[in-house]
Amino acid sequence: MNILVVRTDKLGDFITALPTIYILKQHNPHNKIIVCISPLNKPLALSCDFIDEVIVDEGLGMWNFVKELKKAKIDASITLFSNTRVALTQFLAGIPMRIAPATKIAQIFYTHRVKQRRSEVKMAEFEYNMELAKTLFPEINLEYKKPLLIFDDAKIIYKEFCANHEIRKDVIAFHVGFGGSSDANWNLDEYEFLIREVLQQNKYQVVLTFGPDEKELYAQMQKRLQGESALLYLSLNGLIYFAKLISSFKLFISTSTGTYHLASLVGCPTITFFADTLFASSLRWKGVGDENLQKHFMIPHAPKEREKLLHTIKKEVLEL
Repeated sequence: MNILVVRTDKLGDFITALPTIYILKQHNPHNKIIVCISPLNKPLALSCDFIDEVIVDEGLGMWNFVKELKKAKIDASITLFSNTRVALTQFLAGIPMRIAPATKIAQIFYTHRVKQRRSEVKMAEFEYNMELAKTLFPEINLEYKKPLLIFDDAKIIYKEFCANHEIRKDVIAFHVGFGGSSDANWNLDEYEFLIREVLQQNKYQVVLTFGPDEKELYAQMQKRLQGESALLYLSLNGLIYFAKLISSFKLFISTSTGTYHLASLVGCPTITFFADTLFASSLRWKGVGDENLQKHFMIPHAPKEREKLLHTIKKEVLEL
């Protein structure tokens, strides 16, 4: 059976789709699992041995998109997050069975519309995604391995990184950026406070990580931490290299953004910050990795409560 799984949004969103893709392959290894994704997520998709084919939605002409889907000879599709473009394209491609959440006007183009009410947050995003797989296979096993993605050469990458930067201690990483995908984060003064507290302890190597589009933020933090032993790492070697690297970190500290989901995917322990709302909370956006390796904090709006939580997190990190 050729099964298409559609998730064409950001990095963290695609990672929440990976457990669904994995269980579909595990349910029957003869299933051909095809994913339709955004260009950003292509390297990650190609690294997953439970994905057989990758279709990238470049956002170009719809009829070319329809032609590509037809060529894949898809028997059934599961669209984890829908929009009118991907819904109409699947309809025009003549996919016989089209499954999606019953939301938005786009639902009219699907053969099976599943009421989920995700805004009620009765489960996490990746769990809602897996529930959709039950429409295709009611008896499917929802268990999946953790970490879900393991790289054979990850330890080698980490050892080379440590040798190149003369690192002789376990690494605690801070990712202070968020790319606009998170509703809550500490400001740079607050992050600097946490970073200096860890540096003063002199127990771990502090590494600040930055994406290739965060050069300005990199420069700001470089100026703030001038003369300190923190290593500022601008990730220019691609998403997969970064995933391999952080899989060996002692801890990854960030807001709830794509890099957090990546860290959880590859088994790195995390401390993560969320907005103080149900829809943006850890209940909805927890990582796909082992829950015992995840610590979640919701940042309050009130200044005094915010300061109190900052010191709680400091204590949490220093007691590692």
